[in-house]
Amino acid sequence: MSSADFSLQHSVHTLYEDHHGWLCGWLRKRLGCVDHAADLAQDTFIRVLTQRKNLELREPRAYLSTIARSLMIDSFRRRALEQAYLETLAAIPEPVAVSPETRELIIETLMDIDRLLDGLGERTREIFLLAQLDGLSYVEIGRRLQVSVNTVKKHAVRALTHCLLLIED
Repeated sequence: MSSADFSLQHSVHTLYEDHHGWLCGWLRKRLGCVDHAADLAQDTFIRVLTQRKNLELREPRAYLSTIARSLMIDSFRRRALEQAYLETLAAIPEPVAVSPETRELIIETLMDIDRLLDGLGERTREIFLLAQLDGLSYVEIGRRLQVSVNTVKKHAVRALTHCLLLIED
């Protein structure tokens, strides 16, 4: 070990012995948690060690509190980010696994609907789907297809009558 490394190690050791208790208390007042304060105090001294600076300090507590404050802010940011992530995960709906039986029923129902609509003309089918699936009003459908509201109503009545007759059979 070089004399510079030995000198640094000795300086950090002295700094630790003289100010560790004070730093833990200082952090505990701000954090309200003994364990979190102890962790941040250790992280502060690790940061001091890794900086490998000359530790002939006039204000060692100011130096340590500056490093600790920076680490505390980083910790708050990390916790806020983790909390936002967990809230986002909680808001995502759970994937729904559809049983093979339910899947088969859905496919059969869709095929039945397709057969019901197959007997309609193209315009009547389009008007029916715009009203039933897209939830458009007759006026909105008329504007979109550039036809009168009366034409839309006639096609809607035709589609509903067709579906009702087929369902009764």
